[in-house]
Amino acid sequence: MEEFIPGQRWISNAELQLGLGTLIEAEHRTITIDFIASGETRTYAKQNAPLTRVVYDEGEQVKSVEGNSIEITHVEDLNGLIIYGGIDSSGQSVILEETQLDHFIQLNRPAERLFIGQIDKNHWFDLRYQTLKRINQLTHSELSGLTGCHTSLIAHQLYIAHEVANRYAPRVLLADEVGLGKTIEAGLILHHQLLNERAQRVLIIVPESLIHQWLVEMLRRFNLMFSIFDEQRCQAINSNESDSDSEITASADSNPFLSEQLVLCSLEFLAQNEQYYQQALDGEWDLLVVDEAHHLQWSSDKSSHEYQLIEQLSQQIRGILLLTATPEQLGIESHFARLRLLDPDRFPNLDAFIAEEEGYQPIAQAMEVLISEQELDQNTKQLLKEFLPEEANTGETTRQELIEHMLDRHGTGRVLFRNSRVTITGFPGREVIAHPQSLPDAYSEVLIKFSQSFLTEDEHPTEADNFSNLVLFPELLYQIEADNVK
Repeated sequence: MEEFIPGQRWISNAELQLGLGTLIEAEHRTITIDFIASGETRTYAKQNAPLTRVVYDEGEQVKSVEGNSIEITHVEDLNGLIIYGGIDSSGQSVILEETQLDHFIQLNRPAERLFIGQIDKNHWFDLRYQTLKRINQLTHSELSGLTGCHTSLIAHQLYIAHEVANRYAPRVLLADEVGLGKTIEAGLILHHQLLNERAQRVLIIVPESLIHQWLVEMLRRFNLMFSIFDEQRCQAINSNESDSDSEITASADSNPFLSEQLVLCSLEFLAQNEQYYQQALDGEWDLLVVDEAHHLQWSSDKSSHEYQLIEQLSQQIRGILLLTATPEQLGIESHFARLRLLDPDRFPNLDAFIAEEEGYQPIAQAMEVLISEQELDQNTKQLLKEFLPEEANTGETTRQELIEHMLDRHGTGRVLFRNSRVTITGFPGREVIAHPQSLPDAYSEVLIKFSQSFLTEDEHPTEADNFSNLVLFPELLYQIEADNVK
């Protein structure tokens, strides 16, 4: 431990701006330093005081309290206090006690601190070194940005997120079955892309009924604060901009979608408001997420208004995540509609896509052999020669490399990710629990009238008769529904 003697000059490592301090009191456990230059007084514990003793060496220039500049010629320690001998600017020899050093000396620059020996202890250097080393390891980890969410990840979720999030501009269809965590996968990808600054502006479009579910999931699990955009919010933003600047008008220059980086809105809102949709289209997004993408209807003859909106956005935005549990809900045409949004160059024509699908069986057989531990037979080798270019199919190519080449060249490849409960184990089984429901009044009234037309005056229909009629005459049910809609 340093010996503290009143009159010694010290500088605070934590507050260099205080200037040169003078030790005015040394107690058993504490010391008091007076920083005259800043008018501050500090009391420190002796054992861990963040102080460095200021002692100049021969040849250095110092200033006295009177402002005289002195070049030090020799240094003497007198009972713990330093006495400097030197030559002033007029060439005369002078003696300068350390208590007479200029109080306004500040040693902020690294070179100055080094020259006076103001060097941190080794354990602080080791701590900083280990911290920077650990930060570097975490930054370069393959799981960076994927393990900080507030949920228990399942292996397939982590695999998909890692595979997709490391792409520069991911354009994929997440099509896991219901309950396997498509929202979690999308959140992991978003989180990773934002942390690595591959994406800064994100637009999420979902059905109106899922707006608040997505808002809560992104905040609770990934600490991502999305802003819900609807007509009320857009009008409020435009109104505020108009009030703050008379030259800005809500209908012309302002774009509310540029006011936030992370935006969540409903598909219905964009479809019903052409002006706001055009503003969203001009939002310069880095990543687009569309949930329940199977609701976007498309055929070779025509497409829905909602599909056209997403298609225009997909042409403007680099990264796209489409989420659906039923990619082929309306058949192969529905599946193709999603794929052409992601890669119109790879999937330009429905007929060509169908023709390509018809030739998938031998490709699937070759992939099964590659993935398994089986030895490649002559038939498989011949298939690989047909399906892969010569440069990708050499004797030195490993199985994994062959699989990678096949994925890149055939089928949906890296565009589609789908898992089912058949392949993903560990989920509880589903049980059907029936709950009887009473027949709606509208159904009962119509069925009674319908039954009476077949019964005599002495017969009366029962509830069971009503249900039987409902089963026997489904067209009647459809008519009831149609009348209710009208």
